Amino acid sequence: MTDEIMNSEYNNVGELFGIGELERATQGMSPVKKAMFIKKVAGQVQGSRRSRAEMEKFFKQLPNHVKGELLKGGVRLADYTIYSTKEITSKTIKMFEPQDDKEVGIRNISNAKLPKNMVFLVSGIILLTGRTSDPNDKEALKAIDYITVTSLPALCCGEFSLKANRKQIVPENQSIRRFATDNDMTVPLGYYKLDNPRLIRDEELIEFTVELGTQFGIPAGQYIYVGLDGTGTTP
Repeated sequence: MTDEIMNSEYNNVGELFGIGELERATQGMSPVKKAMFIKKVAGQVQGSRRSRAEMEKFFKQLPNHVKGELLKGGVRLADYTIYSTKEITSKTIKMFEPQDDKEVGIRNISNAKLPKNMVFLVSGIILLTGRTSDPNDKEALKAIDYITVTSLPALCCGEFSLKANRKQIVPENQSIRRFATDNDMTVPLGYYKLDNPRLIRDEELIEFTVELGTQFGIPAGQYIYVGLDGTGTTP
């Protein structure tokens, strides 16, 4: 147990074990070894960056089986983006739906849920739009040149929300103008950084909904790309 903690690659590793396990781990230690152990655990509160650092703050909220796998090396943290594309055919566009299948260039999860035993922290969201060159050619859907929402005023003036397991991650009535980043060279195109990241667990239904006030000026074959960007657990 103590070797796993001392040799862990993660910061804030104390949250993976919990106070009770840490207390049991230090029982019978010599004062010198105990001091080294405490220094190791207490010192692991900084050093990581971006979404990995945010994920480490959520260690205490991870399911116990995921904590155990992280410590044993059965799973590790990895950069990850969950994405989906949908055509604008109405004023309400649901980007993830239970009947959706995984397909390269279209979306990378099935049934609007994460793979079993995966936990994902949403750190930021990417939202872009583009038009297929041939609405009747399915292959053309996988080669859309996506650009920012400012190219489509009706979309830019719309709203969005994000839920997981019917719990709000981003509340309703949020302006899509958050993704109009054309003149902001500090972030990728169409990127919105969440100040309040949230966890999504496996078997939780993901719901990202776009609501438009009008479809005025939106041509046939116009698509939306959404990417949930952050850190997830992977084998």
